[in-house]
Amino acid sequence: MGAACLLLTACASDAPTSHGEVRGAKFESEELIQSESNRIAQAIMVANQRSLVLLADKLYRRNPAEWRKTAATREAALAKVESSIAQSLPWVPLNGLRDVTALSLALSPDFKGDRVAAFIMASNDTIITAHGGRREFYYLDGVDPQHIYNAARNMEIALWILNTRKDTRGQPLLLANELTPDSRNLSFEREFGKIIGRLDLLATFTTERYRRAVISYAQSWVAAPLLAFLPVR
Repeated sequence: MGAACLLLTACASDAPTSHGEVRGAKFESEELIQSESNRIAQAIMVANQRSLVLLADKLYRRNPAEWRKTAATREAALAKVESSIAQSLPWVPLNGLRDVTALSLALSPDFKGDRVAAFIMASNDTIITAHGGRREFYYLDGVDPQHIYNAARNMEIALWILNTRKDTRGQPLLLANELTPDSRNLSFEREFGKIIGRLDLLATFTTERYRRAVISYAQSWVAAPLLAFLPVR
């Protein structure tokens, strides 16, 4: 028992004591025409697009044959994907298809193009479409919580397909998670889970916001008689 305690103490002493700190974005003038819900939606959009770029990098590292279909180096292929995401540019090999239709093509066993780029770009377009086609949000802009919720479910379905479907040679569409007797790497699954979690959070927040707006309106009518001023003479 004593040896086990000593071992745990030693492990704890070697563990990193700093894991970074939370930081807010720098103030920008556009915030003056944004509500709190606008800022939350935009922050989630930015975080999800960063996750997609990170996922593209992870997938390219495990599937080098894919980036070779797009560029001479992995770094160049990743830069092209990142630039396309930042500018919402269409990915030509997807033949003009959008959102879930593009996802279906990217996850088709017969797809011959850069599957990593197609999958990431189709996922990005699915998320943007669920936000009403917007990446930035201002007063009078709102999102449909059901569409956001559906996007989260679509991401779950896409992840399941990627993990289970085989190509025409009987091989996985893309190597993602690594589960072997000597190695266990689920970083792809975790990062994709972050995207799904953020979408679910936004859907719940938006639904609650609309619900509370209705309740607050009703409360104002119920409380109005109680808040009326009384005569003093």
